[in-house]
Amino acid sequence: MRNTAPTSTLENRNPLMAIENDCIISKQADVTIGFKVALPEIFSLSETDYERIHASWVKAIKVLPSKTIVHKQDWYIEEKYRPQFTTDINGDVSFLSRSFQEHFVERPYLTHMCYLFVTLVADPGAADRKSSGCTLVRSHIIPKHMLDEHVTNEFLDLVFQFRSILESDGYIKLTRLTEDDYLGQGHSLGILDHYLNLSLEDAAVSDIEMQPDRIIVNNRQACIHAIANPEDLPLKMAANARYDRLSTDKSDCFLSSVASINLLLKHNHIYNQYIFIDDAPALIKDLERKAKRMTSLSKLSRNNEINAEYINLFLTQHAEYGYKPVHCHCNVISWGAPKHIDRIKNDTAAGLSKIMEKARLLTADVPVLFWASLPGNESDLPRDEAFMAFLEVACCFINNDTSYKSSLSPFGIKMADRFTLAPLHVDISDEPMKKGIITNRNKFILGPSGSGKSFFTNHMVRQYYEQGTHIVLVDTGNSYLGLCEYIHQKTHGQDGIYITYTNEHPIAFNPFYTDDRQFDIEKKESIKTLITTLWKTDHELVARSEEVGLSRAVHLYIGKIERNEVEHPDFNGFYEFVRDEYIQTLNRENVEKEDFNIGNFLHCLKPYYQGGEYDYLLNSPKQIDLLSKRFVVFELDNIKDHPILFPVVTIIIMETFINKMRHLDGIRKMILIEEAWKAIAKEGMADYIKYLFKTVRKFFGEAVVVTQEADDIISSPIVKETVITNADCKILLDQSKYMNKFEEIQNVLGLTEKQRSQVLSINKDLDPNRKYKEVFIGLGSEGAVYATEVSTEEYLAYTTEQSEKLEVLDMAAKKGDIELAIKELADRSREKRKSK
Repeated sequence: MRNTAPTSTLENRNPLMAIENDCIISKQADVTIGFKVALPEIFSLSETDYERIHASWVKAIKVLPSKTIVHKQDWYIEEKYRPQFTTDINGDVSFLSRSFQEHFVERPYLTHMCYLFVTLVADPGAADRKSSGCTLVRSHIIPKHMLDEHVTNEFLDLVFQFRSILESDGYIKLTRLTEDDYLGQGHSLGILDHYLNLSLEDAAVSDIEMQPDRIIVNNRQACIHAIANPEDLPLKMAANARYDRLSTDKSDCFLSSVASINLLLKHNHIYNQYIFIDDAPALIKDLERKAKRMTSLSKLSRNNEINAEYINLFLTQHAEYGYKPVHCHCNVISWGAPKHIDRIKNDTAAGLSKIMEKARLLTADVPVLFWASLPGNESDLPRDEAFMAFLEVACCFINNDTSYKSSLSPFGIKMADRFTLAPLHVDISDEPMKKGIITNRNKFILGPSGSGKSFFTNHMVRQYYEQGTHIVLVDTGNSYLGLCEYIHQKTHGQDGIYITYTNEHPIAFNPFYTDDRQFDIEKKESIKTLITTLWKTDHELVARSEEVGLSRAVHLYIGKIERNEVEHPDFNGFYEFVRDEYIQTLNRENVEKEDFNIGNFLHCLKPYYQGGEYDYLLNSPKQIDLLSKRFVVFELDNIKDHPILFPVVTIIIMETFINKMRHLDGIRKMILIEEAWKAIAKEGMADYIKYLFKTVRKFFGEAVVVTQEADDIISSPIVKETVITNADCKILLDQSKYMNKFEEIQNVLGLTEKQRSQVLSINKDLDPNRKYKEVFIGLGSEGAVYATEVSTEEYLAYTTEQSEKLEVLDMAAKKGDIELAIKELADRSREKRKSK
């Protein structure tokens, strides 16, 4: 049978005439100004934040003139992740970095784009247009009149006032759309073509088939669900809704009230929100007339009396509270392959049912609404598809959430969106500093055993290292053995230095050695702190006179070194100087024993002098050149409970880091202290730790402290007053073990109520099909929860399970290459999972 149905072309039915001065001009002379909208990230707002955003929308829309249409359009498009390989400091893509990207290849996720269009309607009769007046079915389009220049300029001024109000609270940012954005450039299509194509691909629309209940575009079928009937609305409407899956009995997690048809809807769709700004006085008069007419006809029907009551209630609220009456319409355009359309319809209806009394699937006028959602053609929306409401209620239907966005900073780490599990680039050091969100790069990490703390820290330091950072790690649990061994082999022994303490090969240092025999303030202070630690116990206070006596001794001995009066400076030399020369100085000056007991001083330091129990510790005959090594791990597990060696070795290690601070200008550096609380808790080290945390930022560095015990931060005044106060980045993993004491943790860490809710939502709604853990990263008063998901190769490099770690090292010994070992074990693991 021959098809004789009338057809037309898009060009013939195109309702738009031109783009002038970055404004869309329709054939009816409507003027539309468009913006790209940057919204807050999902799960990043509190209830108060949503209320403020809602108030901004209401206030901004009130500025606009009557006969204006505000059209907000949220696009959610299915995409598959494409790897983005980044090079390391040597210009290569590392094995682990490549493995991370390949792990996520082709992973589906929704990308979100948001646009806002403000239209000044040229045809005054457009407000009363019915479905039959759509440009699709009219044979000719003749605008009533063209807007003069004065009216257009006034409209533009009001739109930019609208923009200024909307951006004033800092939650939303609007970027003006240009002609290139609408029409595209070169081979790239613009917004208008993408909308008609229902795709972000740069392929032209080949065919659009319109039927009353559906649209078919390039073999993709679309349906529309509408929010247009006031009877379908809930009794109460708010700007936000509690998200129960991430909330607890002690915290609340909030989303936009319409999130169920936005980010939570997992298929291709566009959410359109229309607010028609009418002539309010005329609208009120019309309602008063309707109320009177209904009242007079109430004897004929009970429904008339009920309708009159509703209208009078509406008028009373308008008079009492000054609410602005508007018309509102929302719809969801969903699409997919025809074989999936039934599932898509059901999912959309389920999402709508969470905010509406009833979900309404359109079985007629689908082409009309689709055509009216084309940017610039807003006035084509039939007014019988809109319902009357107060502006405050209409703004509750506006979506104010977006998906996580990757940082544009060249530096950062790769994490994953906790919601879509797509990879993200996150800068938690440089970008927040530039924006003034934080004042230092220091970090404090808290996570109980099994929370994924070691995986996150391994993942972070590995990426920092690949971007050129000098890293010094102080560990007490072999958490970084695998990663360090990987770096050691890949650099052919030039980096990845793993230093651990054994009786046969104890760690030895020389705090009085420098290449140039010059000592700056930092070096002198670290030596004084070290000697104080050796001299005094945890509970002994250092008197002012003792502090002066020690300071003079160090100063005088260093002076001899700088004048080349000491051939081989070391701790033995310092001890002999105090014993033989400095004691005479004190005697000549009649320094009393109560002020500086030099006998006690020498006695306490005797074990570290030649022939003493620990004479090796501070008198290393050879210098360990760690200045040029970018990844150094000090594993102190064998001496973590030693009351003397552990704090001494720890402070010497940190002095090593200060040496990097002094000599590596312009190079990023990090010291990470994992579970070193016994050393930090010593009173003698308090000033040193305080100095380190306050000073490291001046040398392009950051200090990181990691712990798994909540009591460490609650009970230690040094941690509370020094580490936490000077660490603007707080990183927390699953805190469910500390739920009952989290309020105290919150107060110590200075977390806001919003951040509290984010932390307590960690791991509450994990995808059972993925293996990952969530982590909260707080930067100043801001924060977000990310997913730490790694490839199998990275897992094997990071694992802290002893059996898995030994398996990797044994295989590396057999293969002669740890990378080959990890590859083979990773392939075995994947094959094993496939066979299940």
